[in-house]
Amino acid sequence: MSHIYIYSPSGAVRDKAAFRRGVARLIALGHDVETDDDALSSHMRFAGNDDTRLIAIGRAAASGADVALISRGGYGLTRLLPKLPYKAVAKSIERGTQFVGLSDFTAFQCALFAKTGATTWAGPAVGEDFGAQEGPDEIMEACFDDLLCGQGEGSGWRLPAADVAAMALHTTAVKRKAGAPEADGDAGGLRLSKATLWGGNLSVLCSLVGTPYLPEVKGGILFLEDVNEHPYRIERQLTQLMHAGILGRQKAVLLGSFNRFTPTPHDRGFKLNTVIDWLRSNIRVPVLTGLPFGHIPTKVLLPFGQRVELMVQKREALLYWG
Repeated sequence: MSHIYIYSPSGAVRDKAAFRRGVARLIALGHDVETDDDALSSHMRFAGNDDTRLIAIGRAAASGADVALISRGGYGLTRLLPKLPYKAVAKSIERGTQFVGLSDFTAFQCALFAKTGATTWAGPAVGEDFGAQEGPDEIMEACFDDLLCGQGEGSGWRLPAADVAAMALHTTAVKRKAGAPEADGDAGGLRLSKATLWGGNLSVLCSLVGTPYLPEVKGGILFLEDVNEHPYRIERQLTQLMHAGILGRQKAVLLGSFNRFTPTPHDRGFKLNTVIDWLRSNIRVPVLTGLPFGHIPTKVLLPFGQRVELMVQKREALLYWG
């Protein structure tokens, strides 16, 4: 049995039924669930005013829980970055509390890593995942259980077929360059080691460019996802990261789910794959897709800030941190 502390650092919980289902599900799994006093607070679109949410984060850090789990994402954490209790959160992580979340939580993860080097987990939220009407996804739940048990060592996924050809072109290009011994294998293969895994929500990440809250990660593996963003907006944000020099400093870019957008007649064939092809033609690092992470039921947990190894062989990809 694990102690899970649930708090709301971002948007107000509007779907209280989903929140209660999520709490009930975690209890049914045998966990000791503690809910923050202000988890269901509401102030405009936020889960309480700024001070309320800052205090809630402090309580999560002081809870001694095995996992501090967000109720939901939304918007609100970037407002709090100058006043976050960084030392308290970092010390709680040293004592064993794992902070888990996604979406707006990306701002918290980036800022904490930039300020303290403390690692967190990109993963589920209470309402969206454990409180899903149709029940929690089995893979997500198994990954979360691995975290609680300390057994998680990595995550694998099957790449789309189109990635194989792109990977072969990249591998050939790398072999022609001197001084790139970390990339090896035959066409369609790749092995990258000692790389810091970081990233999260693309829109939130872009909002931190030019601030002291974006980590200066070189030679890392950057994972990205987003929701309700049309492909042209995704391309525009990727362009920002590219022009800022962030994409070119990475060893690889992993794309998770980009969903819940509506194509328009004006697109005339411009789609998400167009953006991916454009990205691959403009940066000299491998771009892999299909990472099971984002605003989707089936999501893995990813250790933000940990050193990992990425192995790709044909259509099989594996992130290993064990």
